[in-house]
Amino acid sequence: MSIKVLIPTPLQKFTNDNATIECGGNNVSELIDSLETNFPGIKARLCDEQGSPRRFLNFYVNSEDIRFLDGTKTPLQDGDEVSIVPAVAGG
Repeated sequence: MSIKVLIPTPLQKFTNDNATIECGGNNVSELIDSLETNFPGIKARLCDEQGSPRRFLNFYVNSEDIRFLDGTKTPLQDGDEVSIVPAVAGG
């Protein structure tokens, strides 16, 4: 299974400066584990100590926010696209 993952610029130092990565996983949680296997250290930047996505990062599966789906249990299919987007704050 091949999932396209879009990596934000601040995290590309963990992916050898690649903005797009191909990984696998049956759900978002497995995808994050796959990213960690291929790029050690990235999971600590994506998830907190409990394995939940960090508050300042948003994950989208095919443009749908996983917070409104099944969170990290959101299922993935071959050809899906996962975007990791840093939250923007300010005023």
